[in-house]
Order: sequence, then structure tokens, then C-alpha cells
Amino acid sequence: MPSVSTLNPDAVALLVQLSDSHLFADPDATLLGMNTHNSLQRVIDLVQAQQPQIDLLLATGDLSQDGTLESYQAFRSQTAKIPAPARWIPGNHDEPGVMAQATMGSALLESTVDVGNWRVTLLDSAVPGSVPGYLADAQLQLLARSLSEAPARHHLVCFHHHPVSIDCAWMKPIGLRNPEALFAVLDRFPQVKAVLWGHVHQEIDRQRNGVRLLASPSTCIQFAPGSDDFKVSEEAPGYRWLRLYPDGRLDTGVERVAGFAFQVDYGSNGY
Repeated sequence: MPSVSTLNPDAVALLVQLSDSHLFADPDATLLGMNTHNSLQRVIDLVQAQQPQIDLLLATGDLSQDGTLESYQAFRSQTAKIPAPARWIPGNHDEPGVMAQATMGSALLESTVDVGNWRVTLLDSAVPGSVPGYLADAQLQLLARSLSEAPARHHLVCFHHHPVSIDCAWMKPIGLRNPEALFAVLDRFPQVKAVLWGHVHQEIDRQRNGVRLLASPSTCIQFAPGSDDFKVSEEAPGYRWLRLYPDGRLDTGVERVAGFAFQVDYGSNGY
């Protein structure tokens, strides 16, 4: 059974997505020259300044860079400053067992949540030891069940890996390996309104068969859009907000930290 929020079905739901924070056990550690603990804190400060009443916080993978318990504890502690229910899903850098340990006794890893007149379904596309993603049969069955059990609700589906080309040649081999299986399920259910993912460290907003396809910035380094080879963008860390209306409409946008100075160091710890 899904968790049910206290939000009235006639109300507008406000969601915030944080993605790809890449935290280390060491709070002074850096990724390509950026301190990821500090950049996450800057984004959280921005969220708190801009979004005073959040109904659900989504963390869409790669919360950790090193898979340590300390990194997940830090992520949980930092994001707890946002007074909202939260859900996490793993990315390719995460260690699901350690993540489970860090979230023990909480609802953070629950896969479905009803908020307002919407249902949010969170899938695990991570494959242990692999950078590309894959939705196993159990995840596809979970998705079909979640959609079929709530035909009157509008649906948002979340996972980590990109299911469509984002026009970055170097990222093409490391996306979702079985997108056709995902879309075969989604195409059966007209109540699906949007699909949301992380992994790509950049903003994507497209349409497919009337479904919004959305990806979002990282809370740390950004990848340059349209790049053939690995390249870090000069854009600042950020987050995505989503406003979900009872009639199925969706407004969304990306906000970035202002005045964020960063000099990429390709010779340091790499992605």
C-alpha cells in the first residue's frame, strides 16, 4: 500500500527534486574540484528561501559518491532541514545495502506515495557494479501494479537513469538499457503525466505521447548539454520544483544557486 500524504486531493502539491549530490564520508572531499557537501547545503538554503511549504522531497539517486554510511547520514541530516516527507532512490554510485541501513526505521525508501490527487512511483534502475541502468521485471511489475491500482489519480514516475537520448554522445551508453520495456508499461496507462529522472546533471524538459519527460541539475557539478565527450558545464548547482494540480496539470522549473564560483579540476577525483 502507498503512503498517503495529509494533503487534500483538491489541493495543489508542491514537490522538490534534489539529484546527484555525490557526497563523501569526508565533508571536505571534492568531486572534480567541487566540495559536494557545501554545494548541497547551498542548494538546500535556496530551497528553504524559495519554497516554504513543500509536500514531498524527492532524491533521485547518486546521493553518495563513495557509498559510505557516513555519506548517507550526512545527506539525511542536511535534507532534514527541509520540513517535508522525503523519498530516496538509488543511482549507479549508490550502495543500496548501506542506503537501507542509513534509512532504517523511516519511510525514505518506500516506492509509492499519494500526494494530493497524484501518485508518485519511485523505481530502482540501478544495477550493482554497473554504470548503465536497467529496470528489472520486479520493478516493471511494481510500476504496472501502482498504475493499475490508482486509475483515478494522475501519476508521476521517477527513477535515476535517462530513458531517452539527451544528445550527449558520451552519456548514450550509460542510460537506461531497457527503455522500451518501461514505455510499454507507461503507454498502457493514460493517467501517467510525467517521468522524472536524475543522472544527467542537466535540465531536460520534453514530451512523449503527451507525457512530460523531465531531468534536472545536480546539486553539485553540471554536465555540458550536447557534448560528445565528458565535459563539465559552468552552470551552478540547482534543483527542480514541480507543482502538481488536481486536474493533472503540471508546472515545473529549475532554480540554481546565484553567485556560485567554481573552477573545474579534471585532474582531481573524477565522475
